[in-house]
Amino acid sequence: MKWTQCEVYIDQEAIEAVSYMLTEQGIQGIEVIDHTLSEKDMKEIIIDYVEEGILDNKKDTYIRFYLSDQENVTEKLNDINVRIEELRKYIKVGLGKIEVSSIDDEDWANNWKKYYKPFRIDNKIIIKPTWENYSDVKDEDVVIEIDPGMAFGSGTHETTSMCVSLINKYLTEDDIVIDVGCGSGILGIAAAKLGAKEVVCIDLDKNAVKASKDNAETNKVNEKVKVLNGDLLKLIDINGNIVVANIMADIIINLTSEVRKYLVSDGLFISSGIILDKVKDVEDALISSGFEILEIRYMGEWSAIVAKPVT
Repeated sequence: MKWTQCEVYIDQEAIEAVSYMLTEQGIQGIEVIDHTLSEKDMKEIIIDYVEEGILDNKKDTYIRFYLSDQENVTEKLNDINVRIEELRKYIKVGLGKIEVSSIDDEDWANNWKKYYKPFRIDNKIIIKPTWENYSDVKDEDVVIEIDPGMAFGSGTHETTSMCVSLINKYLTEDDIVIDVGCGSGILGIAAAKLGAKEVVCIDLDKNAVKASKDNAETNKVNEKVKVLNGDLLKLIDINGNIVVANIMADIIINLTSEVRKYLVSDGLFISSGIILDKVKDVEDALISSGFEILEIRYMGEWSAIVAKPVT
């Protein structure tokens, strides 16, 4: 299989936002090369793979990723360029130029897996890649096995971790949970394993739908978790106790006027994927749409908001 190697040149402050945007596009094996970061900083960046900049001859900050010849590379790069231009409204992106070259290497696609290790959220929730063994499991632990496949959602990103933690905090037994933009299905699966009665996951990306179904089956919650392929909330015909959306701020803002009708009267809307500069915009949109803000949580450059309808 042939691959297109892509390098997008950006300012340091755009690393987190551009990395997140790329993973949302279903891109794996992301490498960050930045000679201005300390070794400690490099280790703290939550992405699939970090290449140490000192080993690279170039002196710029850039993110490297790969596209296979099985997808429309031109179309994908056009989409990424549009997303980069959108990010310029909120952060200093820098050059944003993408350089491409062709490679022929089938092994790279699995290399990122050695950097994805089991980890805990809220002490009792273990997110474990399907290919890793993990023996330190206690009786009270909830183990979620995930293979992201070509979908975003390994659980390592701050936004996903915050959502899992908030679901754990607010979920009550027999709740119905709706996961909008489900990616790998990790949030819906977490809800099911934490006691939800029913979970509906929905995503526009067919790769995400397949990954979610496979992961639900792996975690033996496929009878609880229904996965739909479609346009966000438009296929939903039930009301949830919790609607969770780990997407991006602008999409969440658009959802705020619609999501209330998919919630029970005392339901909760958990949203994340919100860069810090957009928190106020999302908060204002929620309040304008008749929500009360219960909690805003921060982690790194990201935030998550819990809101409920005002009755």
